Amino acid sequence: MTTDLETWGIQHAQGARMPPSLRVLRYHLYTYLRTWRSSLTTSFLAPVLYLAAMGVGLGSLINHHVGTVDHVRYLTFVAPGLLAASAMQVAASDSMYPVMAAIKWIRTYYAMLATPLEVSDVLLGHFAWVTTRLVLTAVTYLGVMAAFGTVHSPLAVLAVPTAILTGLSFSALISAFAATQENDQGFATISRMGLIPLFLLSATFFPISQLPGWMHPLAYATPLYHGVDLCRMLTLGGVDWVSAAWDLVYLVALTSAGVLLSRRLFARRLVV
Repeated sequence: MTTDLETWGIQHAQGARMPPSLRVLRYHLYTYLRTWRSSLTTSFLAPVLYLAAMGVGLGSLINHHVGTVDHVRYLTFVAPGLLAASAMQVAASDSMYPVMAAIKWIRTYYAMLATPLEVSDVLLGHFAWVTTRLVLTAVTYLGVMAAFGTVHSPLAVLAVPTAILTGLSFSALISAFAATQENDQGFATISRMGLIPLFLLSATFFPISQLPGWMHPLAYATPLYHGVDLCRMLTLGGVDWVSAAWDLVYLVALTSAGVLLSRRLFARRLVV
């Protein structure tokens, strides 16, 4: 039988062999164990409420007066869009105030860098945590979609990594922005002038063809549109592989650029 001291020694040795970024992820997981109840609304209740309100409530009116949208029920059309949009919202919320708090208010990142961890470890641990949150949200949302009868292809399972990639494309850029801020005023601007318009105008609730012609290039340039388009093709099963490849390349390129920018701006802010 091992003593408490021996148990601690074993755990410490295991932690020492753990990759540095996973130690940062472990910190976020420990913190989440104290606050997980507050995320139930965004991760579990929101999918049901969104789909019930927009898909069933509004959708019944649209189906009655307009008919189908892109040849499917409105609920089936809007559900994959809400999957991608929810990933955007979760990733954005975990990359604004938490990043600023860890740098300026509670200075958690400085404490981490006082250990053998490096800036890249802190940043990768942050993105690993955001990915974990996105996995929980996307899997839950896809399960709710299946319960509502909006999944029409086995390819729908690929909508989960698509939603994760969509969220990371926002997280990387917003984390870079958060690392440069001295106060939280810029976050309100991002939400009001960026996230909300994207939520409404990136084919989440209606096809891009319903927008004025001059807005089409703006919609196509947004990462959320590509996430919505790819999630919708995968859940419906009618995949245009050329369009899907372009969506994927766009999201990967934007995420990669955001990660590199975050690495540079985190180092500039954190390394004295």
